[in-house]
Amino acid sequence: MLCENPHRRTGLTKLGHALVAEARVQFPETSWIVFAGPGQPWDEGDPGVEVVRDFPANDRRAARLWADHFRVGPAARARGAEALLTIGFVPVRAAGLPVAMHVLSLHHRRPGGGPGVWYRRWAVRRGLEQAALVIANSRWTAAQLGPVAAPLLVSPEGIDHGQFRQGSVEAPELPASWPREYILWVSNFYAYKRAPLAIAAYARLAPEVLRRFPLVLVGGDWHGGRAEAEAAARRAGVAGNLVFAGWVDDALLPAVYRGARAHLLPTAEETFGRSVAEAMACGCPCLLQDLPVLREVAGEAADYVDFAAPAAAAAALARLCTDDAHAAARRAAGLARAQTFSFARLARERVTAIREMLASGRSGV
Repeated sequence: MLCENPHRRTGLTKLGHALVAEARVQFPETSWIVFAGPGQPWDEGDPGVEVVRDFPANDRRAARLWADHFRVGPAARARGAEALLTIGFVPVRAAGLPVAMHVLSLHHRRPGGGPGVWYRRWAVRRGLEQAALVIANSRWTAAQLGPVAAPLLVSPEGIDHGQFRQGSVEAPELPASWPREYILWVSNFYAYKRAPLAIAAYARLAPEVLRRFPLVLVGGDWHGGRAEAEAAARRAGVAGNLVFAGWVDDALLPAVYRGARAHLLPTAEETFGRSVAEAMACGCPCLLQDLPVLREVAGEAADYVDFAAPAAAAAALARLCTDDAHAAARRAAGLARAQTFSFARLARERVTAIREMLASGRSGV
């Protein structure tokens, strides 16, 4: 987990905690050593989980990369580890441990240069050659990887159905300051999530629909992405209709989905689309960029459009906002579709594959 910045939550944050917790339930004989960094929250009450905080996390990137590649492998072996589970790399010094490598993003395929892109290209390509097991989170992601020397497991991401569901008397409710009805965009403000395209589609709604449904944007800033979205709203004349909510507490997020008329995802790329699964599980209809991977996740339970055509995107959004029967059908289909994704399934598939890797004696290259 050193790849996570303790000051900024991402999908990996949730994945790491849920994978280990669920794996401990299903495979109690398997213990874990978690390299979590000194500032990362992690429940340390399980005697089967050793949390190591001697190495820097991604708030100290250069030091973290050195730890990833040269320090963690020997430290894990000294603590009795039999394998390493990583995100997007095989350590230069793995200390003889076989590596199961997740590939959960395709940022290494982006054009251009710069140290970050160059590192990802090197790390992923090297990992695909040397890992003993590669884990992808969708069939589409797996198909983009090219030649993989090791066995390749496709294991969809999971959601916590105890938290993300249509309703619960125990679930926190939205603060009174939130709008009663709204359209939802949720993500960090990464450029590829294309918040301005969501705003452009929203701005074309009829005035009475704009008055009824403000656009709520939930998520943290990233390299000025929020300012870009705010500027797009001003240019479109809808700044007064937008609510920039920042990050909300994880416990409140299901209520955020449940309260939304629709969840917009105009992203240019995904390898899965966790917010889609979470929204569907909470009964929130989704309007998605027409990408193969999002069709793989949502199937017939969502509406698809090219957000680069704002008039068409606005028409699809207007239908979700004004056609109650259509919205109800999408809501019901999404609830059923979301049941196929769970952390129980994720842990079962991934830990079983790692155990099979160990039993086979595969060590990578």
